[in-house]
Amino acid sequence: MIIPTVDDMLAAHDRIRPHVHETPVLTSRYLDALTGANLFFKCENLQKAGAFKARGASNAVFGLSDEQAQKGVATHSSGNHGTCLSYAAGRRGIPCTVVMPRTAPQAKKDAVKGYGGRVVECEPSTSSREAVFAEVVAETGAEFVHPYNDPRVIAGQGTCSRELMGQVDGLDAVIAPIGGGGMVSGTCLTLSNLAPHVEIYAAEPEQADDAYRSFKAGHIIADDAPVTVADGLKVPLKDLTWHFVSNHVTDILTASEDEIIDAMHLIWKRMKIVMEPSSAVPLATILKNPDVFRGKRVGVIITGGNVDLDRLPWQ
Repeated sequence: MIIPTVDDMLAAHDRIRPHVHETPVLTSRYLDALTGANLFFKCENLQKAGAFKARGASNAVFGLSDEQAQKGVATHSSGNHGTCLSYAAGRRGIPCTVVMPRTAPQAKKDAVKGYGGRVVECEPSTSSREAVFAEVVAETGAEFVHPYNDPRVIAGQGTCSRELMGQVDGLDAVIAPIGGGGMVSGTCLTLSNLAPHVEIYAAEPEQADDAYRSFKAGHIIADDAPVTVADGLKVPLKDLTWHFVSNHVTDILTASEDEIIDAMHLIWKRMKIVMEPSSAVPLATILKNPDVFRGKRVGVIITGGNVDLDRLPWQ
């Protein structure tokens, strides 16, 4: 297991700078009053390809040698990583294949294809995803870029928190959604080295709470096919992300499906920004646990905005 270092994160930031946005930080007096905290929303929904995963994907793609890059890249993804890897591969002019659950939002399948990626469908379970992916790699010889359990990807995701630190002074805590743990691991990598006093929270759906149960048990517990509106958070932790989560996360908090949808609706209504259900989980957990965050300056990472506008969860 290769554990990325803070130097890897800093190198990633230099490498990806031409290919990603420095996303804005937004605030809301209404949400501050509602939660009793000072919230600073890091808007990765406004990132290239619509999600923070453009960072890790770009770092992986542009870190390949010319020889490695010739056969292209491949991954398995419920949407955003596949979209972002297709985006980065397109920027470099190399092929990209993405194995996606057949139940993934059509908007996310279309986005992969829109950036020039090839979609291969699988059943909506971790076991099916990995089996179909093995066939793709055998066929293409492509470089595997794991959605989160990859040191190149984690180093890239860590650049988000580095930017946030430069945009907001005096943060007490940062909270991000957790599925496989790529963003949370990147956050841990950056903050544990550059701002070790900042608490790191992860937010997870109750119906896909394997990270929460793993955190409490002290070892990885994996669900094969959880069902939640937060479709980007269905995947389990792996050894590399577990290293960061188990060593640096302060706590993992969970929210119900209704709480996630209500938080998503609230952000759309009050902040006028498009973000997906997975991105609403942090606010849902802040609203549910006000005593944890009251009086604190809290960075809230809005991880993506790739939502199917024809199937909004409150409709």
